[in-house]
Amino acid sequence: MARYIAFLRAINVGGHVVTMERLRLSFLEMDLANVETFIASGNVIFESRAQPDLLEIRIEKQLQKDLGYEVVTFVRSDAELAQVTKHKAFAESGPGTKGTLFIGFLRSETTLVTQEKLLACRSAVDDFHFHQRELYWLCRTRSSDSQFSGPRLEKILGGRTTIRNANTVRRLVSKYPV
Repeated sequence: MARYIAFLRAINVGGHVVTMERLRLSFLEMDLANVETFIASGNVIFESRAQPDLLEIRIEKQLQKDLGYEVVTFVRSDAELAQVTKHKAFAESGPGTKGTLFIGFLRSETTLVTQEKLLACRSAVDDFHFHQRELYWLCRTRSSDSQFSGPRLEKILGGRTTIRNANTVRRLVSKYPV
């Protein structure tokens, strides 16, 4: 069985409150193995023999049934997640390198046209980089002071994403090594 991490979009926002134990039980109801949650922001680790794209659909349907609202889900294997953290999206030192790195998980690679739309929005505060099915966002101020947010990014991208602080993703990789 392969180990996967499900990143759930907007699980505890907009008036919805879901305990991590409730999430864990929902995943167990799908006969997924070794289910754990990681911090209360919709990160669920589990094992399965199913393909990731089928797991995304299955998880979304189960959570819709259990919670009563849509929870867009992005699944990555532990190996894929390790590669996400190894990718150097931005220079590590020099002018303009300070800030917080966020990683946006996407369903598929974006088109060049879509990438160009977002890259045209780069500024002294926000910088973006695409690699495979991830968007890397370097925010050189507090994210609350940035012009960007998950919904604005989704509007430009023309599709759903869920954003995680790169430190959270690194901690996941460290806790669940390949």
